[in-house]
Amino acid sequence: MSSLPPDAELVVRLQAGEAAAFRTLVERYQGPVYRTALGLLRSPEEAEDVAQEVFVEVYQTIARFRGEAALSTWLYRLATSRALKQRRKNQTKKRFAFLTTLLGANQEVLHERPDHRHPLALLEGRQQQQQLLDAIARLPDSQQIAFTLRHEQELSYEEIAAVLDTTRPAVESLLFRARQSLRKFLHPHLA
Repeated sequence: MSSLPPDAELVVRLQAGEAAAFRTLVERYQGPVYRTALGLLRSPEEAEDVAQEVFVEVYQTIARFRGEAALSTWLYRLATSRALKQRRKNQTKKRFAFLTTLLGANQEVLHERPDHRHPLALLEGRQQQQQLLDAIARLPDSQQIAFTLRHEQELSYEEIAAVLDTTRPAVESLLFRARQSLRKFLHPHLA
């Protein structure tokens, strides 16, 4: 069984227009891109849309990719920026039309939902999970992105700093403040 090419070789193949290279890119990064978007949007459908948009953008703009950042960093940047844009859009506009296309007259789901395993889904108890999701959603965007990339995508501090275009100490500070805020949100009696 052959191993996948490293990202640098993959970029060269993508820039040469190889269809197989694009399939490899999607296979390699669809999970992390989707989970990043899901971590920020909390909607599987919207996270799928964002992930598709990210890969469409990569396909359309790979010729201009200069390798100043790692391919994975670029993908995380695209995913986080598109997810935040979608979230802002959601905050200003209701999405009832989407629900009516999903649900039939008897409120039955008209299509089978994809099975995407999310790390937070492993938490015991839906109530605890929802409380945590609500608390994460209350964090400022930069803290939420850092927290999601660290604890859901398991990126290193250096990788997060590259995605956010900041320093490792700034990431450490963002994560520290995010954890403090989450403790206050989840355990107000301890604060």
